[in-house]
Amino acid sequence: MKKKRLIPVLLLKNGYLVQSKDFKNYQNLGNPVQAVKRLSQWGSDELIYLDISKGDKYDIERDDLNYKNTPDFLDIIKKVSKVTFMPITVGGKIKSISDAEKRLSVGADKICVNTAAIENPKFINILAKEFGSQCVVISVDVKIIDGKYKILSHGGTKLSDYELENYLDLIESNGAGEILINSIDRDGSGLGYDINLLNIVSNKCKIPVIALGGVSKWEHFYEALSKTKVDAVSAANIFHYMDQSVYLSKKFLYEKKLNIRKPDMLEI
Repeated sequence: MKKKRLIPVLLLKNGYLVQSKDFKNYQNLGNPVQAVKRLSQWGSDELIYLDISKGDKYDIERDDLNYKNTPDFLDIIKKVSKVTFMPITVGGKIKSISDAEKRLSVGADKICVNTAAIENPKFINILAKEFGSQCVVISVDVKIIDGKYKILSHGGTKLSDYELENYLDLIESNGAGEILINSIDRDGSGLGYDINLLNIVSNKCKIPVIALGGVSKWEHFYEALSKTKVDAVSAANIFHYMDQSVYLSKKFLYEKKLNIRKPDMLEI
């Protein structure tokens, strides 16, 4: 039986690693490369690295810090790929085959697309044919509006015309390899995943589903893996505030007899 995965998510905003709340409040966490090194050493199954920057400024203009500044996102991914032993999915500002190719060429194993897929679902098919479905992750940001799950684009700022289940059909029919389903309402809330949303998506989709949004304790991972059919659980904020966080969360889930890889840490 295929193992369930635990996947940290890192958010990069204009050169800083940040935590997010409600898709609009951001707190700086620091070095965008060293965090990846720690997560890899602690035994992460994979990593999702999302560029949520406005504009193209990545140089934080702090030469006093212990790493060289870079004005280029691709250079950051190149550095990240050199300090990790886990597959990396890279998302943000992917609007063309060229954008995807550039990220894959500097170390990304998969690419993650959101707004461009909503604007043109056939773009998913183009990417899948060029790089293979296993390489294409579609990120879906969902918010409850008037009691219904609505899909938003442009970093959660623009309401799309798609109903949730119809859009899921489009994603699958165009050849996506995985779906990253993110609850905007739960982002940074610490209330746990939207289990109802995860059940809708994981029951409908034949491709792997990654859950995101709301985690503040290991029990939230357990709840999603034990009560829904999701293939992976992911989170951002929780992994940054505790030493060996990934290892400890996997240990918790492993001892709960869930079908995950045995927790292990690399030698530092």
